[in-house]
Amino acid sequence: MDKLIPKIGLEIHLELKTESKMFCSCPNDPDEVHPNLNICEICTGQPGILPTLNKRALEDAIKLAKALNCKINEFNYFARKNYFYPDLPKNYQISQYELPLAENGYLEFYLKEEYKKVRIRRVHLEEDTAKIIHENNYSLIDFNRAGIPLLEIVTEPDLKSAEEAKAFVEELILLIRYLGISDANPEKGEIRFEANVSVNFGEKLGTKVEIKNLGSIRSLRDSIAYEIKRQTELIEKGKEVIQETRGFDETKRITFSQRRKEMAEDYRYFPEPDLPPIILDQEFINTISLPELPFQKRKRLKDEYNLSFKEVNVLVENRELAEFFEETFSEIKAFDENFDIKILVNILINDLLGFLEKYQKKLSDLDFTPIQLANLLIKLKNQEINIRMVKDILEEVVRENKNVDLLLKESSLVSNEKLDELIERVISANEKAVEDYKKGKEGALQFLIGALMRETKGKINIQLAKELLIQALKKND
Repeated sequence: MDKLIPKIGLEIHLELKTESKMFCSCPNDPDEVHPNLNICEICTGQPGILPTLNKRALEDAIKLAKALNCKINEFNYFARKNYFYPDLPKNYQISQYELPLAENGYLEFYLKEEYKKVRIRRVHLEEDTAKIIHENNYSLIDFNRAGIPLLEIVTEPDLKSAEEAKAFVEELILLIRYLGISDANPEKGEIRFEANVSVNFGEKLGTKVEIKNLGSIRSLRDSIAYEIKRQTELIEKGKEVIQETRGFDETKRITFSQRRKEMAEDYRYFPEPDLPPIILDQEFINTISLPELPFQKRKRLKDEYNLSFKEVNVLVENRELAEFFEETFSEIKAFDENFDIKILVNILINDLLGFLEKYQKKLSDLDFTPIQLANLLIKLKNQEINIRMVKDILEEVVRENKNVDLLLKESSLVSNEKLDELIERVISANEKAVEDYKKGKEGALQFLIGALMRETKGKINIQLAKELLIQALKKND
């Protein structure tokens, strides 16, 4: 007997980072805190208005469509999506319906280390609505958001779990940020989600339930997980799943019924009479170039540098760090073709990135270059400094933005002559540990090395110090 299989499709609304709104010259400023400031006759839907298409929004939409491997329709047009709601002053939204900008694409991503591919049904342009603020017994409307350029990305129902949906959205947001078309910050409402969830036996689609207005990746994941569980339990009890729109309770972490699902005909779509069709030619589409995309970078870094999946992911998800890594390694190779790349990767991922997160800094905030890091690591390999010094210098660079060259002058290893003298002092001061070592207790050697580290404030080559310490202990036998 076939088992119950979830099928999930997503509708994602993305605010574009253009200077002006979709159909007027009002500023597109998501950080504006004063309500109803960035508005005009067009974005507030006054009679007699004439919208004008934002060219930058069109270019950004094409950029994302190309990155999602979509077919771009050289002829497409806007439509009016008619419905009444207080946040929609015209009583219709300018969107695309029958002929969207792009369709039939896909996005590749990984869930942990498992390859996934989800088909993209369509990518189309539209305008955002105003923002409603609900108080105790009244509501307020801020029209600053009305008319901001939106991209709607609609997937096919190819996702099979809540975790898959989460991984897909995370990869999409990373892709969007690589393209530079939006910050796609869910906390600011720059990207919002709706999920269509159905559960049925085998591959056949079941009754579709739409979960609306999901403002975070966590809410997307948790609402889908709950809805899969709810529908599964209904089907197993022989009950019917109703096609409807549901909301998500952020406190209880459950979905709840809002209304029966609207169909496309309920919106009475018809072509937007105030905007001409968009007619694109291939020459214009070809002028819109793409950077190296996350999925491509992930494969290249793995193949070119023989890095682990985890290491590659950290670098790809921190684009600035990935560029710093490649530039640093290039500088190191100019001095040492045989340098162990794992040393650089560990320093960047485990130390530098950790310090950046600890002190809430970005690499671009620092007066620190790949050449300087390469110099540090060459000195480390040549035993001019030790790993503890490298980490201390990096922390000072991040915390205080101190000059690396000055920090290096202050950091030098204890000379071999001085080291011999300090070893004798440590042996004389720790007779019990010396006796324990002679009895074969290896922990005693670590204790003596620790004492030596304290004496030198860590400014020693540990391997050399260990060898000299063992030699000195043998002399004292």
